[in-house]
Amino acid sequence: MQKESSISLDLTETQLGLTLFIDADKEHTLFVNDDIGNHEAKFQLREGHYYDYTFSDPNFRLACSNQNNIISTRKRDKHCGRIAPNIFVGTLSLEFYHINDSDKKGTIELEVQSIKTTYRKDYQFMLNEIADKCTDLILQANSPVSHTFETDPECDNETLYQRFAFIKAMIESEDFDNAVQRIIISPTTKWKSEEELTDVRSIKRYNPSNIRQLLNGSNKMHLNSSSHLRNYGVDSIATKIEAKNKRESVDTAENRFIKHALTTFLHFCEDLELHKNAGKRLKSEARETAEILDSYLQQNLFKDISKPTTLKLNSPVLQKKAGYREILKTWLKYDLAAKLIWNGGEEVYSAGKKDIATLYEYWLFFKLLELLEKMFVISSKDLEDLIEPSKDGLSLQLKQGAFTALRGVYYSKNRDLKIRFNYNRSFRGNSNIQSPGSWTTTLRPDYTLSIWPSSLKENDAEKEEQIVHIHFDAKYKIANIHQILDNKEDDALNTEKKENLEGIYKNADLLKMHAYKDAIRRTAGAYILYPGGIEKNLKGFHEVLPGLGAFPISPSQGEDTTRSLESFLNDLLEHFLNRATQRENIATKTYEITKDGKGNPLNESIPEYIDGRKLIPDETFVLVGYARNPKRNQRMAWFKKHKRYNFRMGDKKGALKFTENEAKAKFLLIRDSTNGTATNLYKLKEGIQVFTGKELEKKGHPSASEDAYLIVDFELDVIPEFENVVFNYFNTVEYQQIIAKYGNTISAKGRPFATTLSQLMNREN
Repeated sequence: MQKESSISLDLTETQLGLTLFIDADKEHTLFVNDDIGNHEAKFQLREGHYYDYTFSDPNFRLACSNQNNIISTRKRDKHCGRIAPNIFVGTLSLEFYHINDSDKKGTIELEVQSIKTTYRKDYQFMLNEIADKCTDLILQANSPVSHTFETDPECDNETLYQRFAFIKAMIESEDFDNAVQRIIISPTTKWKSEEELTDVRSIKRYNPSNIRQLLNGSNKMHLNSSSHLRNYGVDSIATKIEAKNKRESVDTAENRFIKHALTTFLHFCEDLELHKNAGKRLKSEARETAEILDSYLQQNLFKDISKPTTLKLNSPVLQKKAGYREILKTWLKYDLAAKLIWNGGEEVYSAGKKDIATLYEYWLFFKLLELLEKMFVISSKDLEDLIEPSKDGLSLQLKQGAFTALRGVYYSKNRDLKIRFNYNRSFRGNSNIQSPGSWTTTLRPDYTLSIWPSSLKENDAEKEEQIVHIHFDAKYKIANIHQILDNKEDDALNTEKKENLEGIYKNADLLKMHAYKDAIRRTAGAYILYPGGIEKNLKGFHEVLPGLGAFPISPSQGEDTTRSLESFLNDLLEHFLNRATQRENIATKTYEITKDGKGNPLNESIPEYIDGRKLIPDETFVLVGYARNPKRNQRMAWFKKHKRYNFRMGDKKGALKFTENEAKAKFLLIRDSTNGTATNLYKLKEGIQVFTGKELEKKGHPSASEDAYLIVDFELDVIPEFENVVFNYFNTVEYQQIIAKYGNTISAKGRPFATTLSQLMNREN
């Protein structure tokens, strides 16, 4: 590639002397392609940069019908403007018009390079892997394999190019070339016996047939008089006879299959090149691939191999020998890949476009699917649904913005889990806390892994806060994770803010992860997947969830680039099998607090803390007891003197029904009237005791006539926030239930119960 600061495109074919000038805004961002073999446009730009353009004739203007935001034209001088490729990568087709005419005068093709130098290699590798995964899915689904090897004359250019792209990715891969070269260098052979006219002097051992030919054959010579054969009446023998000779031959069934496969691939490429709907780029690339295949077939090995009569696909050589097994695998997948139409393909390579970032996103889907299949039992029906029959053949149901869901199960001794793996799932904005969705606007992560206990249905798991969503976003353009996850000084943040205003986003990727985690309900993690080399996992607690971070997954041949993510997913699994995680405790508590869908407002003054723990009114329980007017009996005086209160036990009238709420009570309210209010609130001490009636009488209790009593100790000092506060117990839920049970307030007045502090202090009761 030659680097230029400006270029000029000769458009004389449209108008004599017409030229388009393009100037780069920065050095080393404008190139002239000198490699005609890569099928890319001669003049090349780089994504993310700006280029000024000017026509030599002011009566012409430039446009881009496929990408409206790439060309900006000056209002006054419409023959001038700016080209901004943004994130577009691949062949960029621009049209130019006469200013006063809407008819297109011509087309200009420019190539837009990715900012990542390895994008061409990455693109081919990922496309090849997607083709492999898709054909594996088809074979896995037991779809019938019908090798017709025909091209549909009615297919449009985009459909043809999609099919060819998969085939090209397989045939032009390094593995395929290595396989063919191995066969050429070390082909399988067999010993072949042939009868040919042989000089009798070269035959070492004669069989009966040879002897008969020797005596009866033509081209005889007379024996001299001293020959011992004359003693047997033989005067002459043949000089040459037909004899079987063995020689090593490459014309084996396996080699015939290899030649047949290469020839089939060649015919497919030649048919595409001649197809009436094939575009210029498709014709060029098909021709080059055909030349590669033809160069293989021109090797001497294949000249000595005949056409196959049968294909012995069960041959041990084809299935096991290096080189042969790779070609067999490619051939088995060939017809499937040739018929495969990818619904998302137009976003990756439509009209020569090479959207490497979108392709990386699709490729990661299959890498994540591969990892999940190791850990969970994925429904085969869901896998089959990824490939569906269509009018053009077979259709891969993977498209950006379209929802794809796979379900799986994990079985273990202590807990079974269900998962749902989504591609581009939309979490719509709504305020219903029990439904899936976002608190604000609709958000759509690239991938979402949802996990919940198998004992619950998915909707119930959402309602009960028992489902967890973990999101992943693909970021091919991030080269170094330190760009977004390192702590930044004020100067760096100021610079970044300025760059953001100019349209250069770095921190936005991390902010999106925060948005997923904070806005999408029941989200416990959000992570970036990028083609780098550094793992970053930020934990909210000491546990793996909740968290943020990034995992490196590079499209590299022969490398296990998913090991850090696989380790993380295994940690996730261990986390969900642990029934006592902080995350699960918090989730359970959240459901208990929010399940009614409403809160109890309380604006009264209450203590912030009790015994060093935050006081939560809805979870702070109060025992409500009863004592007659202290002026008419002595029990209230005894309670205050001994700082003790007694409840009857058993099933008698006025006995305390001891439940969890009574056990958790922190306060005691003693009511001495039936007007529905009380003021005697005391803080309870730890512990509960049981006394007999006789024991209480010995302590001076005025009327302990029952066999046993439940005793609680309390502090007589009034808490400042509760001084002179009137507590309305009459309209509490618990007291109203007692009234409903016994029919009137007279029967209910002596019944003890427990209620929450928020109910007692709520002035609206």
